[in-house]
Amino acid sequence: MMNLSKLLSAYKSFSPNPSVPAERVTFGTSGHRGSSLTRSFNRDHILAITQAVVEWRAGQSICGPLYVGKDTHGLSDVAMDTVLEVLAGNGVVTRVDAASGYTPTPLVSHAILAHNRSGADELADGLIITPSHNPPEDGGIKYNGPDGGPAGTDATGWIENRANALLEAGLVGVKTSPRRMAVVAAKPWDYVAHYVDSLPQVVDMAAIAASGLKLGVDPMGGSALAVWDAVAKAYGLNLEVVNRQQDPEFAFMPPDHDGKIRMDCSSTAAMANLLNIQDRFDLAFGNDPDADRHGIVDVAGLMNPNHYLAVCIDYLLSHRPEWPTSLKVGKTLVSSSMIDRVVAGKGRTLYEVPVGFKWFVEGLHKGELAFGGEESAGASFLTLDGKPWSTDKDGIILCLLAAEIRVKTGKLPSEYYQDLTTRYGAPVYQRKDFPATAEQKQRLKNLKPADLPFSELAGDPVQEAFTTAPGNGAGIGGIKVTTKNGWFAARPSGTENLCKIYAESFVGAEHLSEIFKQAETLL
Repeated sequence: MMNLSKLLSAYKSFSPNPSVPAERVTFGTSGHRGSSLTRSFNRDHILAITQAVVEWRAGQSICGPLYVGKDTHGLSDVAMDTVLEVLAGNGVVTRVDAASGYTPTPLVSHAILAHNRSGADELADGLIITPSHNPPEDGGIKYNGPDGGPAGTDATGWIENRANALLEAGLVGVKTSPRRMAVVAAKPWDYVAHYVDSLPQVVDMAAIAASGLKLGVDPMGGSALAVWDAVAKAYGLNLEVVNRQQDPEFAFMPPDHDGKIRMDCSSTAAMANLLNIQDRFDLAFGNDPDADRHGIVDVAGLMNPNHYLAVCIDYLLSHRPEWPTSLKVGKTLVSSSMIDRVVAGKGRTLYEVPVGFKWFVEGLHKGELAFGGEESAGASFLTLDGKPWSTDKDGIILCLLAAEIRVKTGKLPSEYYQDLTTRYGAPVYQRKDFPATAEQKQRLKNLKPADLPFSELAGDPVQEAFTTAPGNGAGIGGIKVTTKNGWFAARPSGTENLCKIYAESFVGAEHLSEIFKQAETLL
């Protein structure tokens, strides 16, 4: 079990060595993550990152309030203090939770959008202190720009470079204010009330309330606890929060499939507490610590995230009459091609992008994407009248949508998916991770479609092989190969000595195994 006092002591006393790559600031798809124990997430990192964000936003003429949220991980409280010290030292107007509590990622995104839509003269942006579903000893911080979503590579690249330059300079150039003054300088903001009161704009809350459905929710020790309490009260839902603990050590969590504690609401192992009591409810939900992910539980158990995305898309395209037919549907290239079939069946346009929710931000913000989702149980969608709701993943509205689907169609999400399989086929999907050297990873990254050593995949002619995403032309960092009955995508991990292969077959498990066999020849 994690030792909290050791973790907090390391945060303050350990300094990173910027000449060691693992101890530098690195912005991945979801900001900078690490642990104080490995010198990859310490006070110096947060001082440097926050100062870099201040300078970036000044350079972009972003002068409005900066909305700051945190989750329940052990390092989040101390990192929040550090962030506020720098923001106050630089005179940045800061918004923090009015109840001094925790703030889910989607609430920060929603607050930024609401501010910038309000006609205010100065644009707002945000910082969210969270490593998402990562183990208890991890910390994380990410920057969301004025469009409300995870910042793009222009911003994160600049922030990363500037933060590392500050580390190399011994933090010369970082402006701080004493903690007690910084806390006072931060302005309270009722994130929960603003978000909860607005929910009827995006989900049919009246229908859910009138149904009397018995709903269960496990926030998994995360920041969504206060939100679910407020939702139940505001709309009179028959909803029970089954776990009210917020322990930074997450001692109540069952271990994940690999024995590690990980608050992953898409994992049956991590969701065991809720699955053990699922028969008490018509529907049950789970969220990870920052509530950007969703887990949907009905009579069939925990729903596969790919299956639920397909259900959401089919349902929304049938039950949002105000949405124009020109709206596209976003998916990441490693999400199930069941989505492709559903979108085609509705006569809509698919928007396929590389891994990372940041690729959906612009489309959601402009109201050009109806929905953006990824296979790791993260998604968001537009309001009933086609406006942006959250341009970051929103695990809360995805849970509530499951209840709306049940009420409006009479079907549980798992039943709805079975109906889709009779129409479009029943795919088998899997991801495998393979140990890889730096050379192997580089080789895979540099692979071109012309380099493919085969023209057939598992007996079917190759229809397409690409290294840039069809939706936006961005590099995918690997290769995807498709046929009429299946596909695979192979890409090196950005953080580990691994190559990842995702594959899917509409024929069956044996066919999937053949796809993997051929894909592995590329490693």
